[in-house]
Amino acid sequence: MNKAEFVDRIAARTGDRAAAKEVVDVAIDEIQRAVVKGEKVSFAGFGVFEKRQRAARMARNPRTGEAVRVKKTVIPAFRPGTGFKELVTGKRKMPRLSTAKKSAAKKTAAKKSTTKKSTAKKTTRAASTRSRSVATAPAKRGTAKKATRKAAAKKTTARKSTAAKKSTAKKSTAKKAPARKASKRARR
Repeated sequence: MNKAEFVDRIAARTGDRAAAKEVVDVAIDEIQRAVVKGEKVSFAGFGVFEKRQRAARMARNPRTGEAVRVKKTVIPAFRPGTGFKELVTGKRKMPRLSTAKKSAAKKTAAKKSTTKKSTAKKTTRAASTRSRSVATAPAKRGTAKKATRKAAAKKTTARKSTAAKKSTAKKSTAKKAPARKASKRARR
């Protein structure tokens, strides 16, 4: 999950995407500012964000195998809380969402799936339009639409002419059949 998806999930539960985005941005900013100052940011049951010092040490260059001295450094770190660890390991189950929150989440999920489906349909239509008009290579959208209309008209014309041929063939077959019977009767 990236930041945008995280904001979307919060918006699904709260109902306001702009407010959710603002809250996520402010929360991340405040955590970073506190950790840079050397403060620990602790959320009970979730974990602790902190600044850690790494001592100077000897390491090896993986390419040459040569020993290299690494200076001491400071890094940001996250230490998960016991409640979070239990959820991840499966010792404890995730708490259920309340019904109001579930319905808001379902509505948002339904909107997303509808949006994704309509976007997929539009891209499929655009791709089929492009594949039909590759030979003409239209430079403008209007030209592509005209090419699509022409292709559709050709298909319709082809269907009509095929139907006309079939009906003509049936009519001519119907006329010939009685004539053959008459000639058979004459032979007998």
